[in-house]
Amino acid sequence: MPFLFKRLAIPEVFLIETKHFSDNRGFFEETYKEKDFKENGIPCNFVQINHSFSVKGVLRGLHFQLKPKPQGKLVTVISGKVLDVAVDLRKGSPTYSKWVSAELTPGRLLWIPCGFAHGFLALEESHVIYLVTRDFDPSLDSGVAWNDEEINVNWPIKEPILSEKDRKLPKLRELNINFEYGDDLC
Repeated sequence: MPFLFKRLAIPEVFLIETKHFSDNRGFFEETYKEKDFKENGIPCNFVQINHSFSVKGVLRGLHFQLKPKPQGKLVTVISGKVLDVAVDLRKGSPTYSKWVSAELTPGRLLWIPCGFAHGFLALEESHVIYLVTRDFDPSLDSGVAWNDEEINVNWPIKEPILSEKDRKLPKLRELNINFEYGDDLC
């Protein structure tokens, strides 16, 4: 199998490592294989692929899309390095408001299930690709402040570069999130 699936401290979130096949020309790797991902409990109904470029110090997030169209995300970096973060927003979950993170470089992916907020910090200039399980719906687009004290993500930066939208995101206690632990969200 060309993938290593590792559950993180929040067991629904996976860090996935690919296997490189190298020779004098360079390398080849499988980045995604539906059969392997399904066998490891990751839904494979991806409908959209997004690509972002960020300069060092850019923080994007923490974003999510509400029901009835929450998004699961499979995130990877094709160049650069990011600190990728997933925050559990499922009410009633034993890990509600807890977060996990992984440093992503080429060949490392993070599965972020529906019901989680997602964000990342560009540790260097980075191209990030992510597959999503549902189309973007601006009427359901939401987010929580990157520096919310209740979540308390340990970002390795004090003054990130933020979009205007991300500067204005509310605290978790101010949101009416409709995710419930145990719901089949994806």
